[in-house]
Amino acid sequence: MKIKPYSILFPYYDEISYKQLSDTTCHDLGMDFLLPEIAGKVDEQALIKDVLSHMSDDRRVADYRKDVFSDIMNNIGFRKRIMEVFDELEHIREFGLTHSNFDDEVSLWHLYQRLDELKDYIRCVEQIRECLSEADLHSEGLTGLLKYVDTLYNEAGFSKMKEDISALTVKASEIQSITVGVNVNNRLEATGLGLISVNSKPFKKSGIFSGFSDAISGGDRLQDEAEWSGDMHFYPSNKNGNDRLFQSLKKGSGIFNLQRTPFVDSRTRSTIVTGVMDDRGKNTSYYLEAEMNRMMSKLSRDLRAVLTAYADVAVVNISGLIPEFIYYIRAVEFIEKYRAAGYTFCTPEVTEDVTEAKGFYNIRLALSVDPKDMVENDIRFDRSNRIYVLTGANRGGKTTLTQAVGLLFLLAQGGIPVPAEHFCYVPADAIYTHFPADEDKTIDLGRLGEECIRFRKIYDEATAHSLILLNETFSTTSFEEGYFIAKDSIRAMLIKRVRMIYNTHMHKLGQDIDELNTETDGHGAVSMVMRTDGSKRSFRVELAPPEGLSFASDIAIKYGVTYDQMIEKSTRS
Repeated sequence: MKIKPYSILFPYYDEISYKQLSDTTCHDLGMDFLLPEIAGKVDEQALIKDVLSHMSDDRRVADYRKDVFSDIMNNIGFRKRIMEVFDELEHIREFGLTHSNFDDEVSLWHLYQRLDELKDYIRCVEQIRECLSEADLHSEGLTGLLKYVDTLYNEAGFSKMKEDISALTVKASEIQSITVGVNVNNRLEATGLGLISVNSKPFKKSGIFSGFSDAISGGDRLQDEAEWSGDMHFYPSNKNGNDRLFQSLKKGSGIFNLQRTPFVDSRTRSTIVTGVMDDRGKNTSYYLEAEMNRMMSKLSRDLRAVLTAYADVAVVNISGLIPEFIYYIRAVEFIEKYRAAGYTFCTPEVTEDVTEAKGFYNIRLALSVDPKDMVENDIRFDRSNRIYVLTGANRGGKTTLTQAVGLLFLLAQGGIPVPAEHFCYVPADAIYTHFPADEDKTIDLGRLGEECIRFRKIYDEATAHSLILLNETFSTTSFEEGYFIAKDSIRAMLIKRVRMIYNTHMHKLGQDIDELNTETDGHGAVSMVMRTDGSKRSFRVELAPPEGLSFASDIAIKYGVTYDQMIEKSTRS
């Protein structure tokens, strides 16, 4: 039967749509720097990026992931044991049934190898059931997974499969030897090969010289017919092919050593055939295998039917959960590592209409700063605080704060604790960023043209559930032109009711907040300032009008390019 795959990352998949963040947005949010800290392997980094960058504003997704994360974090033994089982299962998935083609050309030897792998798979499923049953789980995702595995085990007929495998193993274990007939010409050259029988007992060794003499000397020893009466001796070939008799017969007609070790052992890959290697003899091994399969057609058909019935259910449904568990486990390890180092993380909570973060910080920055030196801030999005016009000194932390807000949503909607003392939020359907573009992307259109095109695309795609982060947007032209475009952009976004942070050096935008709010129905913009103490940056924000028209003098002093600094230096020299 076909059983629908289960996911612990994407619940209610048929009911919920996801939007994928652009690579540019992922880069602007610092994911290139963050992902290697979460996972060491490149493929795992790509997996985590893929999950985080697919966003939905359906609160059920965020709650579902958060609860699964909590279960995995709180059950250390469970996550260790489940990964051990998945390691084994992944090996089966990569090298076993998913790469098999169950058609008429599959050899019996090949099928028995797959049979062993299927037995291993059943054992893995049983171990997964035990892991889920014994752990202290409360999340909808993992308690549902236990029910799913039970259903898979019972309705897919795993118990019956075990019986079928056991029966086939007994049949296979009865095969102890096969009998091969070789036709020869008057020079004892092999002219034909055929499989005579498959036997439940091994041949018994006889004295090789006396047996050989008995077999070929005297006219009365030659058989008139080719049909076997059972009166034959077994002449085992020398494995290394060193004795003279073996070499003589090898050159003449070929020796076929086919007595087997236990047939069901998957290490047996194919029939070993030593024969003449001319045009007639070079394919004898394949011919023998085909003849073997033909004689064993009933057993082969039974085995093929079992594997075909269970292969898809056996591997695809459960092994598809491996990367999803890896996502959670790597995230748990990341949070545990930085909590132990002294960083604060909280479990995010989904709300209906208000987004509020208290004591939040930029986790990307935190990875390179001592926790006691981190500066924490607060922010709130509600009806009257939809858009923040953020101003402050250059290099005062505006970009860092803007990025930090985006990372709060990204991690929270991925089910991961966030770098804050408290965070409640309304999920975003997408995050859009508008940071300065690389120079090579603006050659044809110019910087301002490129910025306008990107912003219009964001505006067209964004909804009232989106989060937009603007970093010095429209700052590549004159102040007058940039201010005119920026002001209209904020007015349009207020009508659309998006949540937005506009980090800008155009302080006049912050001064004109009241004018910007006249056309809205209460969904307003506010001025937020990155405070300074003289020339010292505090990296703390508060709601207030801009502090001044420009902080260029601070930059000039820092880099020694004021008139007095340059004249003084030239005088000394």
